[in-house]
Amino acid sequence: MWQWARNLWGFSRPKLSPIQGVGPSMATLGSSSGPRPVPLSYRLLDGRDNLPPVVFLHGLFSNKNIFQAGAEALAQQTGRKVLTVDARNHGESPHSPDCSYVAMSADLQALLSKLGLTPCVLIGHSMGGKTAMAFALQEPELVERLVSVDVSPLVATDIQKIFKIIPAMNSINLLGHLSDSQAFEVVDEYLKLFVKDPSIRQYLFNSLVRVNGQYVWKVNAENLWQQQNQFLESLQIQGVYRGPTLFLTSINSSFVPPSHHPKIKLLFPEAQFQTIPDTGHILHIKKPEEFMNSILSFLS
Repeated sequence: MWQWARNLWGFSRPKLSPIQGVGPSMATLGSSSGPRPVPLSYRLLDGRDNLPPVVFLHGLFSNKNIFQAGAEALAQQTGRKVLTVDARNHGESPHSPDCSYVAMSADLQALLSKLGLTPCVLIGHSMGGKTAMAFALQEPELVERLVSVDVSPLVATDIQKIFKIIPAMNSINLLGHLSDSQAFEVVDEYLKLFVKDPSIRQYLFNSLVRVNGQYVWKVNAENLWQQQNQFLESLQIQGVYRGPTLFLTSINSSFVPPSHHPKIKLLFPEAQFQTIPDTGHILHIKKPEEFMNSILSFLS
C-alpha cells in the first residue's frame, strides 16, 4: 500500500524532467483595485505548443504533488504541457491571510501570464475547482475548457467536516527519525479516530513532510482555520463561462447535488455532469484510472 501511495502522491522522482519554480514577484504584480498575487510554486512538464496546456489545481490541505502521477500520464499520452501548482497557504507557496477565491484566481492569472500558458484547460478538485471556476468566470477567454472535480460554485457545507481535521493534525508530534512509511502508519492509526474515510486520510498524507528532524504539515492550517468561511460560501463573481465544462463527481455527491445543477447551468451553459461510482469526494485518489479516463475523454 505504501509504495502505491509514494507513487501516487509524488514522492517518487518525476520522469519528465519538470521545470520547477515560483511565479512572478509580488512587487511587480497586482493593483490597488484587486488582490496582490503571491508567487506560486509550480511544476511544469514540457509539451507541444500547438495544444492548450493543462493546469491541475489541488484541493484544501493538499499540494501540487497530489496530481504528479496524473500530470505525467497526461503529458505522455497527449503531448500537452501540464502544470501543477501549489495554492497560497499550501505546499511551497507563500502564506497569506487572504484566502478568498478572488485572490487565488489572481495568483493563477499572474502565473499563467508569466509562463505564457493561455488559453489553457483548468482541472480543479474541491478548493481548486472553485478557484478554476472563479478564474473562468472572470477571464473566460483564457480558459479553453474547464473541469470541476466534485465541487460546485454554490455553498459547500460539507467542507465544514474537513476543517474539523485541523485540531487533530496540529496535535500530531512525530520525530524525523521515523521512515516515511512508519510515520504514515502512525498518523493513519491516530487519524482513524477523527477521519473514518481512508481515502481522505491518504489524501492528507500528501502534505506530511520531514523538515529539520520533525514531521510537519505543508499547509498554513491556523490561517485556513480562521478563514474557513471563505471556503464555505458560494462564489460571489459575476460572469458566464460558455466554454466546454465538465462537472466530475461521485455518485450522490453532497458537494454537487442535483439541486445545484440549474444554477450551475446559468453560470456554465455548456456544463456536462458525469459521475464515477464508489469514490467519495477524493475521486483522483480512490479511482485514479477512471478519473484519468474521464479527463482524456473530455479532452478528446
